[in-house]
Amino acid sequence: MDLNTAESTATAPTETAAPLKVAVILASNREGRFAPVVANWFLAHTDRHPEIETDVLDVADLDLPVSLKYRLDPPAREQVAAIGARLAEADAFVVVTPEYNHSYPAALKNLLDWYRTEWQAKPVAFVSYGGVAGGLRAVEHLRQVFAELHGVSIRDTVSFHNAGAQFDDEGRHRDPAGPDAAVKTLLDQLIWWGRALRDARRVRPYGG
Repeated sequence: MDLNTAESTATAPTETAAPLKVAVILASNREGRFAPVVANWFLAHTDRHPEIETDVLDVADLDLPVSLKYRLDPPAREQVAAIGARLAEADAFVVVTPEYNHSYPAALKNLLDWYRTEWQAKPVAFVSYGGVAGGLRAVEHLRQVFAELHGVSIRDTVSFHNAGAQFDDEGRHRDPAGPDAAVKTLLDQLIWWGRALRDARRVRPYGG
């Protein structure tokens, strides 16, 4: 093989990877919640990202049973199975969460506890909001929970401190430069880990 052929082979572009399937989880079901504002801001960034496809799971709409029963009536069993299928289909997760009493919402814990293998060997990123702490105490608790579930939490987060004052009445951030830079870093890390772990699961199914 001559050098020109070798060089062209080495630099030939690989087949474009399939978009990463990202489940975006809205963690709050509180009346009057701020979650849709933050989630819509985040989705505005993912909607124009060619490497990501999103599926939004809003805990306020999931209607999961709050009792972890082995025997469920048919409608509840179908609902649990349908949500599980969506989680299993995801390559990665982004949790949009507030902070309730130094932790994360009970509705999110209920969602996490219903499933197991669906979370395993997949990256999880966090977009948090709240008062002075910006929801970061909720994120720190969630890192421990996802580690137990064999999820891989992404280091960098997006957090909104005193979130209500940061957005205008149209849901636009008043000073977007910092959050826009933070969400780019988060998505870059999520895509790297999402692709790496997706490829690894295809080669060798995870058995945690």
